[in-house]
Amino acid sequence: MATLGNPKNTIEILQKYKFVFQKKFGQNFLIDPRVLEKIVDASGVTAEDCVLEIGPGIGTMTQYLAERAGHVVAVEIDANLIPILQETLAEYRNVTVLHQDILKTDIRAIARDWGGGRPLKVTANLPYYITTPIIMNLLEQDIPVDTITVMVQKEVADRMQVGPGTKDYGALSLAVQYYARAELVANVPPNCFMPRPGVGSAVIRLTKYQTPPVQPKDPDLMFRLIRASFNQRRKTLQNGLNNSPDVPCSREAIAAAIEKLGLPAAVRGETLSLKQFADLADCLSDT
Repeated sequence: MATLGNPKNTIEILQKYKFVFQKKFGQNFLIDPRVLEKIVDASGVTAEDCVLEIGPGIGTMTQYLAERAGHVVAVEIDANLIPILQETLAEYRNVTVLHQDILKTDIRAIARDWGGGRPLKVTANLPYYITTPIIMNLLEQDIPVDTITVMVQKEVADRMQVGPGTKDYGALSLAVQYYARAELVANVPPNCFMPRPGVGSAVIRLTKYQTPPVQPKDPDLMFRLIRASFNQRRKTLQNGLNNSPDVPCSREAIAAAIEKLGLPAAVRGETLSLKQFADLADCLSDT
């Protein structure tokens, strides 16, 4: 089978199967070998690893991964792509294709059955409309995952790695940074895809922490405070928390906790670091 990183080969296989791109699945296939190599290099895949690939499309990146990994489990939601994958991956004995929705897939079972108990390495050219739910599912669940190397919308990649006080900083930034170290690997222009997306893209690598960088007594409360403070960005932290039904604390307790942290009364949530949100949660969980 010809390498699909070559656009000519991609077009041929799509025409052979009369494949129609599905907007509902956010399908944009990578057609740049340099970018494919960059993703696979960044994922650090070796012959010891089991890789979970989300949304393999026609198998372009799957071919590159299969050359390096011990095993690749590719989860594809689109039934029309399954016969194409059976052809494009026919010569790879170390690839398993599952026709499933990744948000309903038992990833622990994949790690158990194909990963030999080792943490999985995840790679994906993610559909942009569902990027955040997929990443948060991988991070929040108790799933044995080592690294997550994914192509996402440039704007989302920026949000994952920025710090306090920037316009892209928000609840996603803090959630990702609680669970993983985020590193931008590459910016990818629209002409590297077929069809071309209307936005720029980026490859980001998330290396999951074994122990989060902060240890609040009640992580659930910390995340409720984070969500409440960013739901109404223009409001002060105090007003945002006070207006939220998810924060069961009095106005006085919130004001006292902000003062105890040495923050001005009119501080906005977007200026607080992850550590400050953890400290705020600890102050409020003691009230």
